[in-house]
Amino acid sequence: MTAEERAWREQVRLAAADLIEAGDSDREVARRFRATRMSANRWRRALASGGREALASKGPGDARCKLDAAQLRTLEAVLDAGPAASGWSDQCWTLARIVHRRFGVEYTLAGLDLLLHRIGWSVQVPFRKATERDEAKIAAWPQAQWPVIKRGRRTWAPGSASRMKPARA
Repeated sequence: MTAEERAWREQVRLAAADLIEAGDSDREVARRFRATRMSANRWRRALASGGREALASKGPGDARCKLDAAQLRTLEAVLDAGPAASGWSDQCWTLARIVHRRFGVEYTLAGLDLLLHRIGWSVQVPFRKATERDEAKIAAWPQAQWPVIKRGRRTWAPGSASRMKPARA
C-alpha cells in the first residue's frame, strides 16, 4: 500500500471517528464510508480505548523477507529438486517442510505464499495419486473388465419404462 493510500485510509478512520463521537451507530458509519460493520466496530473500539491516536496510520507493514539471498537461492534449488529428493515419499511440501525445518524460520501461510510468489512459485493443493499406482493396469482395465461389467442390452424381452404404454408381450 502506498503512502497516499495509507493517508487516505487514515482520513476515513478519523472522519468515521467524528460520526462515532456524534453518536451514530456502526451500521450508519459503515454505510456512510462503504465499509463493513465489523470495520466500523473496530474503529469504535480503537477510539474508545486509545482515542484518535489509535486510528492513526501505523506506517507500512513489515514485509521484509526473513531469508537472505543465499537462502532464497537454496530454497529455489530445493523446490526445483522436488520433495522426493529431500526424503518426502508422499510427494508433498508443507509449510514446516519447506522453510521451518530447512532454515529455522517461521512464516504464516500468507507470508509463505508471498515468499513463494517472490521466487516464482505458488502454493497449490496437490493432485493426489497413490505412489503404488500402475498406469499400465489402469489403461488395460477398460478393455479387459468393462465389457464383462457392461454387457449388452437384452434384445429378446420387450421392455418399457412407461406406465401409460406397457410393453406388448
